[in-house]
Amino acid sequence: MKKILPIIVSSQFLCTSLWFAGNSVASDIVRDLHLAPGFLAHLTSAVQFGFIVGTFIFALLTIADRFSPSAVFFYSALLAAASNLGIVIEGLQEIHLLGFRFFTGFFLAGIYPVGMKIASDYFDKGLGKSLGYLVGALVLGTSFPHLLKTFSGDLPWAYVIYATTVLSVLGGLLIYLFVPDGPYRRSMQKLKFKAVTKGFENSNLRAAVLGYFGHMWELYAFWAFIPIMLANYNAWMPSANLNIAFLSFLIIAAGALSCAVGGIISQYAGPSKVAFTALLLSGICCLMSPFFMLSSSSSLLVAFLFFWGMVVTADSPQFSALVAQHSKETSRGTNLTLVNCLGFSSTIVSIQLLNFLSTIISPQYLYLFLGVGPLIGTIAMYLERKPIMIR
Repeated sequence: MKKILPIIVSSQFLCTSLWFAGNSVASDIVRDLHLAPGFLAHLTSAVQFGFIVGTFIFALLTIADRFSPSAVFFYSALLAAASNLGIVIEGLQEIHLLGFRFFTGFFLAGIYPVGMKIASDYFDKGLGKSLGYLVGALVLGTSFPHLLKTFSGDLPWAYVIYATTVLSVLGGLLIYLFVPDGPYRRSMQKLKFKAVTKGFENSNLRAAVLGYFGHMWELYAFWAFIPIMLANYNAWMPSANLNIAFLSFLIIAAGALSCAVGGIISQYAGPSKVAFTALLLSGICCLMSPFFMLSSSSSLLVAFLFFWGMVVTADSPQFSALVAQHSKETSRGTNLTLVNCLGFSSTIVSIQLLNFLSTIISPQYLYLFLGVGPLIGTIAMYLERKPIMIR
């Protein structure tokens, strides 16, 4: 049992490296194919939209609860890897690139929420801590392509795609070979469409979902625009000469540490308190962002973004823990998948909103609009503070 969590965490890290693989090389793709600068937002949204459609279908068909989660994870990892590899094919048009990224996101629906389902089948107690490590692996995996890009030197951008493809296949194999179905798994024998909505009759679950929705409004837009933030700062303050790829990796990867630490703290304070505090702090970061984006000190900006990168993710595993704890054993996988679907739906809106606003307002004030999500989430959690205050 002690070996299971490190394997799940490692697999999650390896497979979710696919998520921002396209983003890490987007500038190269834009340059080589002569695309508009705003293509980065479309590339990110394609993955998010694919994930939304995938999680909706997985939840509707209750796949994670009717079939072996380990098998679902494995086959999804292979299909996501194949979709990721597709963007290196020569002669692709913009629509083809977006299509391959869509299907990468679609099959990630069988990796991220299913990985949480696998963890919940093994760790009935202390789930917040276990999911802290698991979501931390997702964060690290998301940031990893930026690190690959940093050290790829003069190699073609396709090598980042090759590397992340191999990592996904390896991650799927680890789950398939070494992680059988967990002792707390309860299989749903029949397809039940009502399972998709029935769980949300629980007010505790609804409160956690609203908090998660606000968290997701901010998270992926922040991640997607980190390279743009740094590039804009370099343009405004040329003497800064910030290393965009490496700093993007560090800022995103910082969230892996906060997820793990937040998971440990949740053992004593409870997942809802950790989630609420992190969501509040990240909302404050949104409001404070113009001050730091206009700072003449690049070190101060980087320190601020590093802190923001930590608090913006610390609540994610705790929201998932709350969802799992308030779900029936037979529909836990479906609820986790559906909540992911709802949360990621907000990411497309926030990413495209920032993309549009970037054409009409100064970039230093752009990220104020991300504060809408944490505001909604914290209000929802405060109003429901008694029902969800659990340990």
